[in-house]
Amino acid sequence: MIQNTPNPNDTTDTATRILEAAEAQFRHYGYSKTTVADVAKELGMSPANIYRFFASKAELLEGVCARLLGQSQKLAEDCAAMPLSAEERLRRYSMAQFQFTVATMMDDRKVHEMAVVAIEQSWGVIDKHIDEIQAILTRVIAEGMDNGEFAKGDPAYMARCFGAATSPLHHPQMVAQCIGKDNRAQPEELTEFAIRALKA
Repeated sequence: MIQNTPNPNDTTDTATRILEAAEAQFRHYGYSKTTVADVAKELGMSPANIYRFFASKAELLEGVCARLLGQSQKLAEDCAAMPLSAEERLRRYSMAQFQFTVATMMDDRKVHEMAVVAIEQSWGVIDKHIDEIQAILTRVIAEGMDNGEFAKGDPAYMARCFGAATSPLHHPQMVAQCIGKDNRAQPEELTEFAIRALKA
């Protein structure tokens, strides 16, 4: 007798579909007004099936957050791999991350709410992402030091400082507070300031 064994790809696909539906619901109705039952209804499945993959709405949000951060990391990796100077790669990285934040997190109030709750509830995922981004920046800055573009020093330390200096361009709450205001540094200005600091 032939028995059907579970296909791990089916499990992965289902989890992905759940996260995609959850993100769509969070964006449309807001995180606070969305329930697990709403996500299940959107998918035509029972809430119990959702709970097979995600124990709570908070876990759904963490999964959505991880997906978005994965896209952000892919942007950083793509910029780091460009056949350009280290300086230009950092410039492209900074501006690409700013544009990504604006496009994915700032298009309406409901999305902003989702981002704020994610920062408050899913910090472990975000902290891991920061480590991954800093590793990419460290590599690019080390190459810039070897090429004579940047002053010699500890590239990991410089990466942390560069990341902190440009964080207002990538942090959803800070972007929301600063975007479009004349008395705040513009994205290009802040990026150039951080790059000049690496040369000092």
